[in-house]
Amino acid sequence: MHNQTKPCLTRNLAHPSQRIYPSAMSSSISQASCLISTSQPSRLKKLLIRGFSLVLAIALAVLWVALGAQPAVAAIDTVNYNNANISNQDFSHADLSGKAFVGAEMRNVNLQGANLHSSMMTKAVLLNANLRDVDLTDALVDRVFWVGADLTNAIFENATMTRTSFQDVTVTGADFTNAILDRYEIALLCKRADGVNPVTGVSTRESLGCR
Repeated sequence: MHNQTKPCLTRNLAHPSQRIYPSAMSSSISQASCLISTSQPSRLKKLLIRGFSLVLAIALAVLWVALGAQPAVAAIDTVNYNNANISNQDFSHADLSGKAFVGAEMRNVNLQGANLHSSMMTKAVLLNANLRDVDLTDALVDRVFWVGADLTNAIFENATMTRTSFQDVTVTGADFTNAILDRYEIALLCKRADGVNPVTGVSTRESLGCR
C-alpha cells in the first residue's frame, strides 16, 4: 500500500445535535492545524510575488533614468556623414575622430586642422578641399577623389589609402609614415614631395620611402 497524504476535511460543529467528545475535539484541532498550514504557503507565495514586482519596478525606474540622462551624448557620438552633401561647409579644427564620410560629397570643404583620427572616407569626393594640418592617423581613405586638394602638413600615419588618386594634390610637409598606398601613386608623389611635418618632424619624402 502506498502512503497518501489525506486532504484536510472540514466539519460543521455548529449544529446543536452534534456533541463534541475528546476524540472529536482532537480531530477538530488537527483539522484546524491543517487549515493553517495549507494557508501559509499561499500567503508566502503572495508576499514573494509582491516583493519581486517591487524589485522589478525599481530596477526599471533606475534603467529609465539612466537612459534618459544621456540622449544628447549618444546622438552626438553616432553622427555620421555617409552619402551626405557637405560641400563648402566649414569643419576647421573640429573633432571628427571616428566619424564616417562614406560616399560623401565634400567639394571645397574646409577641414583645416580637423581631427579625423580613425575616420572613414571611402569613395568620398573632396575636390579642391582644404585639409591643411588635418590628422588622418589610422583612417580609411580608400578610393577617395580629391583632385586639387591641399594636404599641406597633413598626417596620414597608418592610414589605408589604396586606389586613391593624388593628382594635382599639394603634399608639402605631409607625413605618410606606414600608410598603405598604391606604388604608382607613391612614384607620382615622390616627384613633388618636399617639406617636413611640423608635428611629427618626419620628412615627406622619407615617409613615402622616396629615393
